[in-house]
Amino acid sequence: MTAPGEMATSQRTRMCGTLRLADTSSTVRLAGWVHRRRDLGGLVFIDLRDRSGLVQVSVDPRTADAETVQAAARAGLESVIAVEGDVTARPDKDRNADLSTGDIEVRARTLRVIGPAATPAIPVARARGEELPAEEQRLRYRYLDLRRSELQHNLILRHRIALATRRYLSERGFVEVETPILTKPTPEGARDYLVPSRVHAGEFYALPQSPQLYKQLLMMAGMDRYFQIARCFRDEDLRADRQPEFTQIDIEASFVAVPDVLEVAEGLVEAIWREGGTEIARPVPRMTYADAMERYGTDRPDLRYALELQDVSALFADTDARFIRGALESGGRVRGIRVPGATELTNRALEELESLAKSAGAAGLVRLRVEEGTFRGAMAKFLPADAVTRLNAQDGDVWLLVAGPDAVSSPALDRVRQDVARRLSLVSSSALAFVWITEFPLFLRDAATGQLTSVNHPFTAPDPRDVDRLESAPESVRALAYDIVLNGTELGGGSIRIADAELQRRIFALLGMDEAVSRARFGFLLEALGSGAPPHGGIAFGLDRIAMLLSGAGSLRDVIAFPKTTAARALFEGAPSPVPADDLRELHLRVDGAS
Repeated sequence: MTAPGEMATSQRTRMCGTLRLADTSSTVRLAGWVHRRRDLGGLVFIDLRDRSGLVQVSVDPRTADAETVQAAARAGLESVIAVEGDVTARPDKDRNADLSTGDIEVRARTLRVIGPAATPAIPVARARGEELPAEEQRLRYRYLDLRRSELQHNLILRHRIALATRRYLSERGFVEVETPILTKPTPEGARDYLVPSRVHAGEFYALPQSPQLYKQLLMMAGMDRYFQIARCFRDEDLRADRQPEFTQIDIEASFVAVPDVLEVAEGLVEAIWREGGTEIARPVPRMTYADAMERYGTDRPDLRYALELQDVSALFADTDARFIRGALESGGRVRGIRVPGATELTNRALEELESLAKSAGAAGLVRLRVEEGTFRGAMAKFLPADAVTRLNAQDGDVWLLVAGPDAVSSPALDRVRQDVARRLSLVSSSALAFVWITEFPLFLRDAATGQLTSVNHPFTAPDPRDVDRLESAPESVRALAYDIVLNGTELGGGSIRIADAELQRRIFALLGMDEAVSRARFGFLLEALGSGAPPHGGIAFGLDRIAMLLSGAGSLRDVIAFPKTTAARALFEGAPSPVPADDLRELHLRVDGAS
């Protein structure tokens, strides 16, 4: 924490929010913005604001000169003023317990308006309970919105997170290394942002989606331990809370296995949360991907509440329900959740839950209540007589079931589970449920093309126990990959990397890249792997997301100084924008339809 006098300059001796009763009788020079102004028949009170907080300044025409009185009278909201005055204790009846400086005020000797302001386009000061302006307006006038104490607090917390990260990793031998922003375009992951080269006609750089290959090359260069707070760029389709540019805490180390990376990463998470004022429990529990999908239907489970998925297919082995029998005969299952004592779930709520399941791909949602020792509901007649006993069901239970392949039932039940927890207030906002998800599949098969794709990226090492099945059963191969999840939100993920050139070629081939293609795209990596590569691995955390969770912000945009909208536009500066035709010609470009 900065000491009160450490931000003194030639124009101010103290920050507004640092003054206390102990400063009574001292003379101070302050500078900041007019937050509020009240004129009581000549006696003017100004709430003066800077980054540290607010302090009340009083201008009394009986003690201040005429120039100061006139300046106070014309100091509009959000004008910048400089004040010199005496710190004075407020009378007990006038003290403001809601303000850290509420025991004192500064009685102005002099006051100057040094930065007059037009009427603000959006308000900075708000009455208690007053709603914020529309987000588009706040993003259009971001320089005003950033004057709000909430956003300044978020940016300061973000700074402290970065500082704690650098301190923790530096103390453990990691070296911060910057990697290029202008990189080689790659076909993996999201679309690249392309940058045309002026000096090489028809050729392009890309902005990095991550420093992945550079940090691997640093390991092959013998740097041993690397980190970077890295800017990354992904030209993805629009999402509600996704930014086209973002920041990640990027980490890589040599001569490590999965437990080594998890140990360092856990320690970093512990250090970051401690910086935010919270101690976390270690070690963080671990769960395999297969277990997470079976029990929760997602690889990002929220463990603050139970409601685990159950396989009840056996109950319907001889069912006459055609859609369930069809699902079972085609290799699917009947899975669902038991919601104990769920009397709050009305029929209307159950209908809304079914709509939610359908929106996630399910054909429907079987809804059953347990009353007087028996199942009730439209589907109850298709259950065996001993269903209640076999499931150990209790009166008041509600069972919510989906029939179909896991690829359908898992996402549907995940959505239902989350919504039920919200409706029944099962989620504690103060609880922290961290979990590692490990042993992800190495590949998934694209349903449309049948082509194998990487679950993480093509540089992830397969589990040595599964390497002999790479060509014969690639979808069964597990990866040495891991994610850390908090309350259903992924904080970061990583893997052990492929450190053998021949194994990397096998992976490229399975992904549909022949030798010529893989060499054209990743020849530099294959050459480096063949020059003596240590075993290495790492992890990357989303700094924006961590700052959002620690600050309690409602959006990523509230922890980024100058974010884009959901349409990827910077409203305050009008970007992106057209480029003059002459500039395009220099870059050997032409926009279709333009002259």
